Amino acid sequence: MDVLRPPLINIGGRIYRRNLIKEEQYEEEDDFSYIEPESEELAEGEACDGPLIEQTDKGFRCAIDVPSALYKYIIGKKGETRRRLEADTKTSINIPKQGIEGQIVITGSQKAAVSSALTRVEVLMESFRKKQPFTHFLSFPLNHSSIQEGFLRFKDEVLQHCSQDHRVEESIFQNPAKLHLTVGTLALLNDMEVRKASGYLQECQSFIREIAEGKPLQLEVAGIEYMNDDPAMVDILYVKVNVKDGSEKLQTIADRLVEHFVSAGLMVREWDRVKLHGTVMNTLFRKDSTVADTGGAGRQTTAEREAFDARNILKKFGSFHFGEFELKTVQLSQRFSTDCTGYYTCAGSVSVS
Repeated sequence: MDVLRPPLINIGGRIYRRNLIKEEQYEEEDDFSYIEPESEELAEGEACDGPLIEQTDKGFRCAIDVPSALYKYIIGKKGETRRRLEADTKTSINIPKQGIEGQIVITGSQKAAVSSALTRVEVLMESFRKKQPFTHFLSFPLNHSSIQEGFLRFKDEVLQHCSQDHRVEESIFQNPAKLHLTVGTLALLNDMEVRKASGYLQECQSFIREIAEGKPLQLEVAGIEYMNDDPAMVDILYVKVNVKDGSEKLQTIADRLVEHFVSAGLMVREWDRVKLHGTVMNTLFRKDSTVADTGGAGRQTTAEREAFDARNILKKFGSFHFGEFELKTVQLSQRFSTDCTGYYTCAGSVSVS
């Protein structure tokens, strides 16, 4: 670790410096494993607008909203994490029953003790939140009828001309109803967090309309690219999308959206600039023929995925024209749920114009 640039954790707009002196790891038992840093210190300039610590007849009390999915990391294996936190800070930490959404309540005789316990719980929460798989994503929908028709033509022609290439098969193509440009992903662990994220998206309405100049964006979907360095060993092919007037409006909106959600602590920044990509082929979609048919297709995991040879596809269809359309909305969508149209279930949206 660079001692001059220690890792920072953003918790509700407050910045903590985390000193990674040592990490203790415990084997998983009943899904109550945890990794807890030995110490955390407040960074200079920390804001003082965190959860309210109230004085009571018996001392001090603080309640913090925590998704039930994170309770186990604060409880720890056989309750060890909670007991350690309580012993170290001389506080009592009350946690709702597993699966019941509520607040974790910290009480103690000293305000400083409650504050210390609160900080450690928040840092622990944020550390394990980053390990949760994403549940929602911000996107620009590409499931316009003209683009779906273009995609189906692309799919048919690829299968006609390139199906003999290594591991090119129908199952790795995207569902045309789910075509979209990914802006960023979020791990929203309960309904309250979904509502919060939807509210933040509404706050973006003004700058989206300002950038788009109050009009739907005229987009052209043409050309394909691959994610890795070797076109003979590809996992993902994606379409390229451009604003027809040649402007950077789409990219600017995407970058501003990520900036807004990162500042709110709802998204982790992965790149300085959003890499807009509309997936058309992905080896994660591949059906696993070794999985027994139980009514659902077996899908490969990231570790099991097998790349395909995209050289002929890129040579023959590298500039393929999928179509043009007007982008009218930005959506917050749920990852594993679809609506009656086959597109991802919308948890919130704003109009571009």
